[in-house]
Amino acid sequence: MIEIIPAIDLIEGRCVRLSQGSFTEKTVYPRDPVDMAMWFMDNGFRRLHMVDLDGAGQGRMQNLNILEKIAAKTSLIIDYGGGIKTMKDAETVLENGAAMVCLGSMAVVNPVEFVKVLEGIGRDRVILASDIKNGTIAVSGWKEESGINPGDFLRENVSKGVRTIMCTDVSRDGMFTGPAVDLYRRLKKDLPVTSIIASGGVSSERDIEKLDEIGVSGVVVGKAFYENRIGIKELKKYLI
Repeated sequence: MIEIIPAIDLIEGRCVRLSQGSFTEKTVYPRDPVDMAMWFMDNGFRRLHMVDLDGAGQGRMQNLNILEKIAAKTSLIIDYGGGIKTMKDAETVLENGAAMVCLGSMAVVNPVEFVKVLEGIGRDRVILASDIKNGTIAVSGWKEESGINPGDFLRENVSKGVRTIMCTDVSRDGMFTGPAVDLYRRLKKDLPVTSIIASGGVSSERDIEKLDEIGVSGVVVGKAFYENRIGIKELKKYLI
């Protein structure tokens, strides 16, 4: 059964959600991120996806204090991404309470360092973030398009040992237009032994059901929680 992974995206220590990856199209939510994480835990979720948007945009991690607080106050299995540039950065994230690191830009701009992290901390502790914008891999907090073909990028990195991919269709992120089901179906066919986590566009329980039907292992849900598009009662069957 698919695992639902709630998300906390951070700018200046506050919970935010972007629309289509645009930093100028952000919604800031009043709830404290630590309180939000505790709410997710209290309602039966096991995982948490944290994105340091400050770090992604500026090229260095900015919200490790929030990670540390959430790790101390919850039992959530946290993956953390944004601004991780080196092996030392990855180790620091783990030292501050994350169970996994989520790496995207590093795999594009410094593939040697990416493999070093993959082998150094263990393949099961690395999630490859594949953010697709206008048909190409996006980097630096979705601000830049690399020109790299997503299929080629993913196949190459799976050959290096990547076991888990988090794939976001940036055009759908925060838009409530539904997930890119056909994209994830192709990924499952092309990379059958790889764990695929879907991200972007989820707006209803039916969206989650569609992803579950095609065998996606996890789905990131963010804005739909913050704006009450999906209720906890609707998701109880997934929280086991």
